[in-house]
Amino acid sequence: MADEPSASETTDPDGARVVLKDEIWRKKIVRDHPEIAAHRSDVLRVVSAPDHVASDPIFEERTRYYASGVGPSRWLLVVVSYEQTPARIVSAFANRKDPKSWSA
Repeated sequence: MADEPSASETTDPDGARVVLKDEIWRKKIVRDHPEIAAHRSDVLRVVSAPDHVASDPIFEERTRYYASGVGPSRWLLVVVSYEQTPARIVSAFANRKDPKSWSA
């Protein structure tokens, strides 16, 4: 669609298409978490090759993807919403703490 904003995309570990819309990146993710502004490619890579995957504790149709040693902190956490097709990255941020469901 010509009116669609531009986006980057990747696939999740199951092969589902996941997009990161430029508008969400700029107006939500980077605005809320400016420390990851230089890590857009890392955000996409976390979804395609995560070190850990967990269900979102609040939204049933969302999944949390984690990668350690990526980005500006110990973990990079990326939240993907599967509430629409294609799936959409809706949040991403650096996190120092291990995921609650993580066991090394």
